[in-house]
Amino acid sequence: MTLLLDGVVKHYRGSSETVRAVDGVTLRVARGEMVALYGPSGSGKTTLLLLAAGLIAPDAGAVVVDGRDVGSLSRKEAARYRREVIGVVLQHSHMMAGVPAIENAALKLLADPISLLQARRRAQPWLGRVGLERQRDQLPEQLSGGERQRVAVARALANDPLLLLADEPTGSLDSQRGRKVLELLHDISRERGMATLLATHDPQAAEIADRALILRDGRLHDHGTDRSPAAQARPEATVPDGQAS
Repeated sequence: MTLLLDGVVKHYRGSSETVRAVDGVTLRVARGEMVALYGPSGSGKTTLLLLAAGLIAPDAGAVVVDGRDVGSLSRKEAARYRREVIGVVLQHSHMMAGVPAIENAALKLLADPISLLQARRRAQPWLGRVGLERQRDQLPEQLSGGERQRVAVARALANDPLLLLADEPTGSLDSQRGRKVLELLHDISRERGMATLLATHDPQAAEIADRALILRDGRLHDHGTDRSPAAQARPEATVPDGQAS
């Protein structure tokens, strides 16, 4: 599974100016690779993730996942793509009130024709991996903000995605818990051959991810961090063509 953004453009036109949220970005995230994307608020990080998730379409360029043009999918195909192929962690956990953690983690699975018991069984190991096995029956109101965010991570992983898109996955966590979640995502990327792209402000992500890039004014710049397997085969890591600052 490979994510490729090829010359992707997404501009938002207001009454007085045009916001160049994503301005000709080319980026490849390979199978088993975790890429951290830094940038100030408003730099286009979230827009880039929404494009990769097929939730918005680019104005130009292509978003290709495993050879499939995400922007050309029908509404039904896009919904199936999000349900079966990708996992998404948003900045806020968006848990259902009054529903225990295990069922919140299993929510995405229930879109398929399986029983609640089966969905709970599939989600349970992921709750354990994010350190919430003992909290499985607790309601959102009984969980801390960090625990709710970890439930959201378990929910994103419960369908065993081939591509994970994470928007500030450690934003509600202390540094120790945040590091554990980042290390978990990195380990799972390698174990499962999952491509992972995360938008973050967490400085620890650059230490753990295979590559770190900066998005500024809608364009990519090199962060100087590249530990990906591909980097070992070339003398010097570079950002994709046309994206150097």
